Amino acid sequence: MIRKYILLILLFPAVLLAQKERYPIFDVCKGNEISSIKDCFYQTTKKHFFAEFKTPPIVENENFKGTVNAVFVVTVEGDFKLIYINTPYQEIKTEIERAFKIFPRITPAWYNNHSIEMKFVLPITFPIDKNATENKIRPQNDKLKEDLFEVVEKTRIADSSFLEHNSQLNIPFTHQRYVDYEFALHKQKGTHTASKPYLYSEIGKYYNLTEEKKKFLKPMAKTWVGNKIWNEHLLQVKKKDYWFTLDFLLDVQLGKDNSNQTYTYNNSRIMSVNGGFGDKLSYSATIYESQGRFAEYVNSFISNPSLTTRPKNSEGLVPGRGKAKGFKTDAYDYPVAEGYISYTPNKFMQFQFGSGKNFIGDGYRSFILSDVSSPTTYLKMKIDFWKVQYTNIWMWNTEPSISSASNPNEHARKYVAAHYLSLNLTDRLNIGFFETAISTGENGFDAGFLNPIMFYRTVEFNRGEDAGNAIIGLTGKYKLNDNVSLYSQLIIDEFSVGNLSDLGKWENKFAYQLGAKYFNAFNVDHLFLQLEYNYARPYTFAHKSPILNYGNYSQPLGHLWGANFWEAIAIARYKKDRWSGSAKLILGKKGFDYQDQTVSYGGDIYQSYEARFGDTGNELAQGNTANILIAELQGNYLLNPSNNLSLFAGLSYRNFTPEVSLAGYPAGSTVWFSAGIKADLFNTYLDF
Repeated sequence: MIRKYILLILLFPAVLLAQKERYPIFDVCKGNEISSIKDCFYQTTKKHFFAEFKTPPIVENENFKGTVNAVFVVTVEGDFKLIYINTPYQEIKTEIERAFKIFPRITPAWYNNHSIEMKFVLPITFPIDKNATENKIRPQNDKLKEDLFEVVEKTRIADSSFLEHNSQLNIPFTHQRYVDYEFALHKQKGTHTASKPYLYSEIGKYYNLTEEKKKFLKPMAKTWVGNKIWNEHLLQVKKKDYWFTLDFLLDVQLGKDNSNQTYTYNNSRIMSVNGGFGDKLSYSATIYESQGRFAEYVNSFISNPSLTTRPKNSEGLVPGRGKAKGFKTDAYDYPVAEGYISYTPNKFMQFQFGSGKNFIGDGYRSFILSDVSSPTTYLKMKIDFWKVQYTNIWMWNTEPSISSASNPNEHARKYVAAHYLSLNLTDRLNIGFFETAISTGENGFDAGFLNPIMFYRTVEFNRGEDAGNAIIGLTGKYKLNDNVSLYSQLIIDEFSVGNLSDLGKWENKFAYQLGAKYFNAFNVDHLFLQLEYNYARPYTFAHKSPILNYGNYSQPLGHLWGANFWEAIAIARYKKDRWSGSAKLILGKKGFDYQDQTVSYGGDIYQSYEARFGDTGNELAQGNTANILIAELQGNYLLNPSNNLSLFAGLSYRNFTPEVSLAGYPAGSTVWFSAGIKADLFNTYLDF
C-alpha cells in the first residue's frame, strides 16, 4: 500500500515568503505560539478534509494510482475556496468540492496589519492510506516546492498572457495547429468543421486553449527578457473594458538546395497587433516586410516572364504572398499587410471585415475556397443555429496580370460572392451546399450579390450572357467513429446531363475530392494521419474571359494546381510536448500548355477556354503532361506559446518531369533543406 503524504505549501504571493506573516488560524489553534500556528493549520486542514473525503468507487475499481493536486485559497474573509483541481476523474473533483464545503470560516492570514489571501496546494495520493493521515505534515524538498509553485504561477501567467482566448479573433490557420481543434470538434455532437479560420471563442467551447498552452509556460523566467522570450507578448495591456497586445516577430530561414545558387533564405520582420473592446468586438493587424531567395523551382516560377499570371509592372509573384520586386541581384522583396475587425453581436451571428484569407473544406486542399492565393479584401457573415452553419463571404479581388479597362496602369478588379450552407443531418453525417459567383464592373460590386439568401446563379444569369461566372458544389462528411472521419467535395463549373456519356466533351467541367482523417491513430496520442485524392477536369475554373475565372492575384481560389490533374496525398502529423513534426507525400499528374500557349489544354485557369484543344476528345492531364512527386519532412520546437514563435527545420524533395521543358516549371529533381525561427501564422504552399 502506497503511503499518503500531505503537504500544504504557501505559494503566492512570493514576496510574503521573505517577510514575517501569520498563517490562517482555526479556532482550535488559537492561543498557540506563533511558531506552531503553521503546523496547527496544516494538521487541522488535513483532519477536516480526510474526515469527510471518501474515495469514489470508480477510482477504487479501476485501481487508480497517482497524485491529484487541489489548489485552494483561504480568502481575506477566512473562507476556503477551491480554484483548481487536476484529475482525470470527474468523480474525484466532485468529492473534493463536497469535502471542502464542510470547512468552517476561520481567521484569515495576517500581514502588515491587515488580512490577506493565501494560496495552498493539497496533494492527494491514491490509493489513500487512512493510517498515514495522522502523520505530521512537513516540507520534503525544494524540488517539490518548485513543482507546486508552478501549478499556481502558471495559472497566474496564463491569465495575463492569453488575452485572446476569450476574444472574437481568428486562430491563425495552419494545418498542423488545427489538428487538435478539429479533433475536439469531431468528438462533439452538432459541430461544423469546414469553415475556417475558427474563432478563439468558438473553439474555447470544446477545447481548453489556456490549459493546453499553460504547460509550456516557464514560471521561473523571472526577468523581463525571459518572460518575453518564453511566456508573453512583447507588450500587453488589459483593462476592464479593453485589451491589446503587440508583438515584433520573425520568420528567418536559411537553407540550401541542389542548384548552383549559394543558399536560400527568407527574412521577414513581422509586427502584429491584436485587441478587443468589450467581449463582442475584436481587431487584428499584421504587417510583413520580407526578402527572400527560394529553391530554384520557386525562383523560376516567381520570375518567369512568359507566365500568363505574371503581374504587370513587377518582377514576379511570390506564391501565396503577392507581387515581388528585385532585391539585390537574385532575391525578392515582397511586403504583405493583413487586418480585420471581428464582431459577434449575439450567439448566432458573427461578422468580419478586412484583408486576409479564408478556407472552406475539411481537406488539406479545397476546391471550394482555399488559402493558396494572396490576402484579399473580404466581408464575412457566419450564422450558427440549430443544426445549421451558414457562411457568406464577399471578396474584392485583384488580378495584377490583367489591366483595368479604364486605366492600363491599374490592375483589374473582380468580385466574388460565395455561400456555404453546412447541415448536420445526423450526429455523424454532415452535408454542405456551396455556390459562388464571379463578376466584374467599373462600378464595383453589384448590389444583387450582397443578398445573403438569393441563389447567385439566378443573379449571374439575369445580368447578361457571359457577364459573370457561377460555380456550385456539394460536400459531405461522415464520422466513422470517435477517431475517423471521411470527407468529400464535388464542384461543378459547367455540366450537361446529356454529355455524361462522353466525358471527353469540354463542357464536363467538374472537380471532386475524397479523403479520410484518423485522429490519435492506432491509440497513439496526437498522432494524426490523412489520405486525400483530388481530381479536376480540363478547363474547370477557367472562363472565356480570364478575368472571370475562379482565381485571385494570379493564383487559383481553389486547388493550387488549377485544373486538368489528379493528385494523391498522404500526411502524418505528430506532437509531443513542445515538439511537433509532419511528413507529407504527394503523387500526381497534370497537363500543362506548351510553351507557345496558342492552345489551351485546360490546366491554366488564366487561359481562355475559347482557345481550347477541342470540343471533344479531352482527357485528364492532356497537353504537356508532367509527373509530379513531392516529399516533405518538417520538425518544430515551440518557444513561446503566446505568439507561437518556433524553431523549425525542413527537408523537401521534388521531382518534376514534363514531356517538354517548361519555362517557370523547370524539369528535374530538387532537394531543399531549410531551418530557422518563425511565427506560425499562415500556411505556405510550395508543393506544386
